[in-house]
Amino acid sequence: MNYNLIRTGLLIAGLASVSVQAAQIEVSLVNLTHGNHFTPVLVAAHGSDSHLFEVGKSATPALQKMAEGGAIADLDAAVMGAGGVTLANPAAGLLAPGANFEGAMLDTLTQTHLSVVAMILPTNDAFIGLDGWKIPTEAGTYTVYLNAYDAGTEANDEIINGGGMPGVAGIPAAPGGNGGANGTGVMDGSTNANVHIHPGVLGDTDAAGGASDLDSRIHRWLNPVAKLVVTVK
Repeated sequence: MNYNLIRTGLLIAGLASVSVQAAQIEVSLVNLTHGNHFTPVLVAAHGSDSHLFEVGKSATPALQKMAEGGAIADLDAAVMGAGGVTLANPAAGLLAPGANFEGAMLDTLTQTHLSVVAMILPTNDAFIGLDGWKIPTEAGTYTVYLNAYDAGTEANDEIINGGGMPGVAGIPAAPGGNGGANGTGVMDGSTNANVHIHPGVLGDTDAAGGASDLDSRIHRWLNPVAKLVVTVK
């Protein structure tokens, strides 16, 4: 058990007078995509009123940082500030296509719901997401499939230019080394500025030009994009 991965912002007082039932869960995640990487994953246990993201609502600045550049520190801090518990970067870096991490342990303490996020690379602002899944109270193994969401904070131009800071258009990188260059940019015509299901990437097969710097044979996907397995002890 790697306790270095577990962070908590919950302060508990008066335990002698309060009955607290702590729940140990084991978390595993598989990248189901054909050619996309996940940036560091954030798993969060929190109350029913807390969210890392909400479909149909605007992304928070912390979510935007994660969705456009893979930075999870602000989301991590927000969870802890609200009294939650996090498991930050259990894969110790990028999670490659077909790869997984297994057996990451988290003590949820009194928290009742689970959320998971990580940016998908190479994309402009796509991320895997689980929002407020109620943690079962009965011991057992539970499987949840995760969709890809669009943060709605940046146009999906599919240009790899080292971008990734909020407000800077473009894709930070193609970690697999299979991205193109000199794309003119995809115009997806989307006007949805709220978090929504990601339409997937368009891509093309011209590595030296075309509209997109993404390869349609490698980087396209259909939902779901990740498999989460939670074992309640």
